Amino acid sequence: MKILLTGASGLLGSAFARSAKRRGHHVLGIVGQFSGSVDGLASQRQLDLRDLNALESLVLETFPDAIVNCAAITEIPSCESDPETSAQLNVALPEKLALLARHLFATFIHISSEQVFDGKQSLYRRDSTPNPINEYARQKLESEKRVHDLATEFATTLRLPLLNGNSPSGTRSLHERLFQTWSRGQTATLFTDEFRQPCLVDNAADAMVELCERSDLKGVYSWGGDKPLSRFEMGQAICKHFGLPESLIAPAERGDDPRFANRQASLAFDLTPLSGKLKTQPQAFVDQLDSLIVPKPFRAWYNSL
Repeated sequence: MKILLTGASGLLGSAFARSAKRRGHHVLGIVGQFSGSVDGLASQRQLDLRDLNALESLVLETFPDAIVNCAAITEIPSCESDPETSAQLNVALPEKLALLARHLFATFIHISSEQVFDGKQSLYRRDSTPNPINEYARQKLESEKRVHDLATEFATTLRLPLLNGNSPSGTRSLHERLFQTWSRGQTATLFTDEFRQPCLVDNAADAMVELCERSDLKGVYSWGGDKPLSRFEMGQAICKHFGLPESLIAPAERGDDPRFANRQASLAFDLTPLSGKLKTQPQAFVDQLDSLIVPKPFRAWYNSL
């Protein structure tokens, strides 16, 4: 299968490229300013994804069997401070890709976020009503609507949670950001009352490849690890995995502090609508940790301990 992949140099995109290659697929990856090579790509192109005309020309030139969209601006502060710019990638890009997928009769896998929900329910199901509480989440929900309005027969949206993994830059994922904090001589403050259902990026990528190969799983689904954990519990497990002292993390409560009003308290999901149909299965957090390595930018700090 020929697959066009946006966001190929990111944490999720690079994992997808590796997974797709293992399953024998030919992946053309689109990167932005990333100058290195991405393992798993059959070919790699630099393109400003805000240039929708150039994107259209490339898609029509390559005529892929599937389009996978991993490109997004995911930082909540960036979306809040400049929603017009972030919407170019978070809304206009997937809308254009959906239109092109429909034109080519191609499968379209669009990545959305757990954050379309408000975090007030104990468990979210496939038919739960979204209620975004920040600009990033609002843009992701709008992208879902536009994608499925334009390409209902071809599109699958996958709502993903907090991701673990080893990114090309070594600075993108959960454990990598903790290492960045520690290498600066700082203690990482982690909430005991904020819960997420973290997922290894390689596991999510395997699920995405399966979705590319299936014609019967269109619509919107959630994916994640096997159960929710507090941020502090994740930090404890990461410290233990790397043999680091737990004193590197400090517990805190988000409570009703207005500074965290745009962060959800708990995002837990029923994954059975999708896990019951895929060979790939949700992983326990402890099993996810087995794949993590010390990030390259912080190995000198780690080795100095």
